Amino acid sequence: MKKMDKMAGYVFLIPWLLGFLLLTLIPLAYSFYYSLTNFNLLSDPSFIGFSNYVKMFTRDFHFLNAVRVTFVYVFVSVPLQLLFSLILAFALNKGIPFLSAFRAIYYIPSLLGGSVAIAILWRQVFGMDGILNMLFRALGLTSISNISWIADPRFAVWSLIILRVWQFGSPMIIFLAGIKQIPNELLEAGAIDGATRMKQTTRIILPMMTPIILFNVIMQIVSAFKVFTEAYIISGGNGGVLDSLLFYTLHIYNEGFSKMRMGYASALSWILLLIIALITLLSFKAFSKHVQYH
Repeated sequence: MKKMDKMAGYVFLIPWLLGFLLLTLIPLAYSFYYSLTNFNLLSDPSFIGFSNYVKMFTRDFHFLNAVRVTFVYVFVSVPLQLLFSLILAFALNKGIPFLSAFRAIYYIPSLLGGSVAIAILWRQVFGMDGILNMLFRALGLTSISNISWIADPRFAVWSLIILRVWQFGSPMIIFLAGIKQIPNELLEAGAIDGATRMKQTTRIILPMMTPIILFNVIMQIVSAFKVFTEAYIISGGNGGVLDSLLFYTLHIYNEGFSKMRMGYASALSWILLLIIALITLLSFKAFSKHVQYH
């Protein structure tokens, strides 16, 4: 009977194993091979060793700028997004009328935020004649109403950071689920001992939510590193003025499909994979002493 149960488990695993093999493992192996070649999609790849990686760090001046822009985006937008999500989760945990409707409405930005339509809308909001500048002119702030916020290198990445923060629905729902899992008995015991609402939050709720906070941090960092649609649409695909919107994934796309250098794009992709893996490892190391599993 146990053998039959094991066989049934293996049978149910087959679709996942086939998907992992055909859609992940084999493409990953091909990608690494292509990163060691000169491949333009039209002719057979020719092996050149680690020349693509050497070029990346020595001759590609777009590479370091793409890393800089992406790092600024990730390490500014993710903390702001998670803080905003956590505050909203606490607010939505209260017994207010139509709470389910509010939860659904607040989740909508996460569903739409990465779409082409929202990216186009964002260009209309932050453009020279966009809604933001119209608002400034209506308020009499003419000195700052003549700026194209998505074209000015000083502010361009901030428009996408705001868009990222606006996509707070997914981490908010996860935070809300975590808050709901905290036993009321603990909060009642804290209240009996004289703990204020703030102390209950900092001494009971947040410590018990540390695994969920870590999960959200990792997931949002990985997701932020993969941002592409917004950067492509808002910058017009060229990375914006002075590469101010040249995100790493956009640089990969331009090298692979616009310039037909798929071998070099594959090398860029592997470096991105290593960056994400390293930051994930560092995040686990940094949070390991503070995460409390119950």
